[in-house]
This record gives sequence, C-alpha cells and structure tokens, in this order.
Amino acid sequence: MKKISVTVLLVTSFCLLSAQAPFPAAGEIKQFIASTTCVVLEDGNTVYNNYIREAMKESWTITPLEFIRTSDFGDRRSDTSFSFIILTGTSYESDKSKSVYNYINLLQGKNVEELGKMPEICAVPLSSGGEDDMEYGYKLGVILSFIQRHARMISEDPTLTGRRYLRYYNRFIPEMIDKKILVKKEDLAPAISTPEMLKAAYRYDIEIVPEEVILMAIREKAPNTLILHKVGPPEGQNTGICFKMLIGTDDSNMYYYNQHTIDKSNPNGLLPADLKRLSKI
Repeated sequence: MKKISVTVLLVTSFCLLSAQAPFPAAGEIKQFIASTTCVVLEDGNTVYNNYIREAMKESWTITPLEFIRTSDFGDRRSDTSFSFIILTGTSYESDKSKSVYNYINLLQGKNVEELGKMPEICAVPLSSGGEDDMEYGYKLGVILSFIQRHARMISEDPTLTGRRYLRYYNRFIPEMIDKKILVKKEDLAPAISTPEMLKAAYRYDIEIVPEEVILMAIREKAPNTLILHKVGPPEGQNTGICFKMLIGTDDSNMYYYNQHTIDKSNPNGLLPADLKRLSKI
C-alpha cells in the first residue's frame, strides 16, 4: 500500500509533500538526539494547539522543546539542529475513496528541497481528514509518548529503523495475555459489537467502555491496560482504510498494529480477524 501524497495541515497554506519520507540514517538519528524539537502549531486551530501543548509538556523528555508557528517551520526545516512534531495529511494510491488521513509526524531537520524528503523518525495515524479534534485529542498524550519511546529505541539501536515500521511492534502480541483491552463500541465491527460477541471472539480480558473510562485509564496510566486507537473514514463511508493500534496506558508501548481496506466483508473497525490473531497467544 503506497502513500501518494502528504499534505502539511496548515490553515493558512497547504504544502504538498513527496510520496514516502525516508527513514533516518544513523547520523540523522544522532542529530535528532542533539536537536531541539519544535512543535508546529496550526494557525487558527485553538483546540488542536491546546491539546498538543498539554500533551507535549506532560510527556516529552527526550529532547528540549519549543512551540513554533507554521511560518517558523518554513524557516527552520533545513536546520539539522531542529526536529519537528507536525500534523500531516496522507492519501493512498490504493484507496478508491481518496480519503485523507491525518498523521502525527516526528521529522528531523534537513536541507532538502521537498518536505517529503525530510527524515521521518516516526509517524502514527491520528484521525481521518475533517474529523473533529475532540474525537482524538484525549489520546494525543499516549500517542506522543509512544513516538518518543520509538525515537529512543532507534537511537539506542539504529538497525531497528524502518524494520516493518509500526508492524514491528506486533512482536509484543504474546505479552498481551495478562493485559486488559479497553475499546469503544463505535470502534468495533458489528460482528463483535456486544460484550457477548467480543468475549466469544477473544478469550482474554477485553471490555467495551465509554470514552470517559479510556480517558481515565490514560490519565492514571492504568497498569496492564491497553487502549484501542482506531482511525478510519467518516461514519457511513463504506470505502477507505482502517488503521488499528493497541497502546499501553502505563508504558506507552504499541502491542498491535494492523490496517485493512474497508469493504462489505471488512467494515470500518476492529475485526473478528484481528481478535483471532490476538487470541493465538
């Protein structure tokens, strides 16, 4: 599945990036560790800016931190003494729906003409294009903590850079046996959308809960608890791509990553096939 375009989500200007950002070389990872990380705030998007400010202040420790305007990003992006947390939009060649998916990216500064050639330390699907910031804002903290964890991991072992990227984390599936999974009903495929269906499909600890319970688990860093982060097109759209991630609230590690093309047999949500895979522990 090939990315075909990446757009920096700036309110005042939309910049088209090239197809696939390169993974960082060992020297570029060292540059990142020595950098100041600039969080690019979106012009006019107060809700997102408030969420990202709070989440970064609470979770980011790997590098010094600075919040900048979108115009500052253009001035600084070629400077290797800076790295950047920035929101981008991505579409996919194979996606007939032409949907745009918002990613939260950690990029290393580099003097290149195209933004899409800046080294990509990490990128995580955040939401579908046009989705209300309130729908994902409460998860930003745990997602950014995961990005930081990933950056620290590849800085300690650069050979892990780009190794199947987020699918690399499926190696932690066996560790899920003693952990509870919290999911929202609307993030599940209809075939597993009741507690009874869910328990029949997954033999370990999983529970359908309201959003407030997931928010509390994130805030309290609930031990041995995973939350489902699902990204897909708007409700009612029967085509597109669905991304599914399970992230620990206590350790910010990713334990599962998968994605599928949405069709009649595979709706927008966590699928029975996902739980079948997770049950093979």
